[in-house]
Amino acid sequence: MPKPKELANAIRFIAMDAVERANSGHPGAPLGMADMAEVLWNDFMKHNPANPEWWNRDRFVLSNGHASMLLYATLHLTGYALSMDDIKKFRQLGSKTPGHPEYGVTPGVELTTGPLGQGIATAVGMALAEQTLAAEFNREGHEVIDHFTYVFLGDGCLMEGISHETCSLAGTLGLGKLIALWDDNGISIDGPVKGWFTDDTPARFKAYGWHVIAGVDGHDAAALKKAIAKARKVTDKPSLICCKTTIAKGAQGKEGSAASHGSPLGAAEIAAARKNLNWSYEPFVIPQDIKAAFDARKKGAAAEKKWQKMYDAYAAAYPKEAAELTRRMKGELPADIDLVFTEQLTALQKKAESKASRVSSKEMLDVIAPQMPELLGGSADLSGSVGTAWKGHTTLSPANKAGRYIEYGVREFGMGAIMNGLALHGGYIPYAGTFLVFADYAKNAMRLSALMQKRVVWVLTHDSIMMGEDGPTHQPIEQLGMLRLTPNTDVWRPCDGVETAAAWQAAVQREEGPTCLCLSRQNLPTQPREGKTLQNVRRGAYILKESKGTPDVILLATGSEVALAMAAADALEKKGTKARVVSMPCAELFDRQDCTYREQVLPHAVRQRVAIEASACDWWGKYVGLDGAVVGMHGFGDSAPGNVLYQHFGFTVEAVVKAVKDVTAQSGKE
Repeated sequence: MPKPKELANAIRFIAMDAVERANSGHPGAPLGMADMAEVLWNDFMKHNPANPEWWNRDRFVLSNGHASMLLYATLHLTGYALSMDDIKKFRQLGSKTPGHPEYGVTPGVELTTGPLGQGIATAVGMALAEQTLAAEFNREGHEVIDHFTYVFLGDGCLMEGISHETCSLAGTLGLGKLIALWDDNGISIDGPVKGWFTDDTPARFKAYGWHVIAGVDGHDAAALKKAIAKARKVTDKPSLICCKTTIAKGAQGKEGSAASHGSPLGAAEIAAARKNLNWSYEPFVIPQDIKAAFDARKKGAAAEKKWQKMYDAYAAAYPKEAAELTRRMKGELPADIDLVFTEQLTALQKKAESKASRVSSKEMLDVIAPQMPELLGGSADLSGSVGTAWKGHTTLSPANKAGRYIEYGVREFGMGAIMNGLALHGGYIPYAGTFLVFADYAKNAMRLSALMQKRVVWVLTHDSIMMGEDGPTHQPIEQLGMLRLTPNTDVWRPCDGVETAAAWQAAVQREEGPTCLCLSRQNLPTQPREGKTLQNVRRGAYILKESKGTPDVILLATGSEVALAMAAADALEKKGTKARVVSMPCAELFDRQDCTYREQVLPHAVRQRVAIEASACDWWGKYVGLDGAVVGMHGFGDSAPGNVLYQHFGFTVEAVVKAVKDVTAQSGKE
């Protein structure tokens, strides 16, 4: 039986040879963490390489994602569908081994990592999902949800502010199945971190309420095994194991040096490492006894089979609970939820009430949340303002682990990463709210939601200068454009309660990425619709008001500016200008419609177009073209009542009519 050092060296040489072959990558961290990976994966990880989607597997997160070859080597050795040929294609176009781990690309990779700090933050969401699902579904003798979330993280992850946001909350929530192993090598890209990172990390995590095991030799298999076993026994607190390591361990010429962080070691250094570590094998050759020692397929299949037997017994004893858990883990919606949404759209249209869309959103949640137990909500300390706390909710806490509402505190970025973790784990559709302007704080987590194509719902309120007196620091200008330019992201800005209900329906049904609901603080009138017009709300953009005959101009608007467009259309009609009004609550959804429908709504022949939105103007060029105009914001807002600002910045019928006049004059159609 190979010794732990020999097993760890297999990881080391796969990593250094792959980086060398690619002439690109980060060899230092994989070499430094190889012993940690060997012990964790061979002695503790519960997983089945033949079924990476097994619900009750342990989750492994490589937060310092630049060390991706550590993970790829380990996945290959333990038996995942990742061949040595895949390893040889590290960092090459179309390979299963990209530069940083990517969810959905490599079997066994649980999430996309690379932006430092987000791995540990997302792992908090995964551990929270495990704890909450276990509290809801487990029964005595039937612990069908029972697994750990393990994280490797480095100094860079701990320096990033998001690690403070989420690790603090993890301690508060008592996530006892979360175990983090800190690769404490004291080196980052610029060199020894003692010049800029002198935190007392063990004390910091103790202050968060974590169980901390300090001073572990990260190259001593016995010490690592003892520390992990100890951490697993602490069930009321997350654990941090502080592993003192040497970057590029085994490559003596570059051990402990920042030179090994992000560059290949070089042929001479690798040859010296082979001699130093007594590794006589050619590049990418692993001896059979080491392969056999790592191979987790038999053990993993047995573990899943044992679990499946327990689950079958659980399903027999608790059929209702088992059916619900199965539905939710598959990501399927309740069978009758479409009917609920359709009924709500019809009822809201008939009521024709004037309400803020944030209020309409809250009322929609009051209806659907009791019927969709997978909705797990929250807010960044703004529950009352953003309307995310549905009627009858229970707050999640250590005393109520099955609660369905998370009080995130003022942690927008952390909230986004935790939602990603909840979505990745399965069993939940996470949603949470803050002001639209604070999407800036959460942007990188939102980007990863989109990159991983995970169903996450953002409730972003106070969506324009109309929020008023709080002033330009709180008034979003460029945020709508920023979100709309993020691939795989749907951005809804509804004009009334009907469009808000449609937005929620689209958000929970959409499995290909995140959805942002951008909602008003001020009241919005219900717009008149009937028949096909009401149905077309769910197509992203539609003709809300048709002109009498072929339109001279098309007015496009979203949110609160739809009412302005309707008023302007009436004024234009009185002046003899035929105006069509198109409400465009979700441009991304509209763009996915067939070309026939898009041409019906925005015919190419009508080039005179004016877009109206209390936001930055430039994004609208794709719809109004060079011949059109935008009534929008050209700078930041100001502090005053919303209606005063609306007038001050030109959101008036007169301004829209003038814009139409200018556009038609340019075209020679005046």
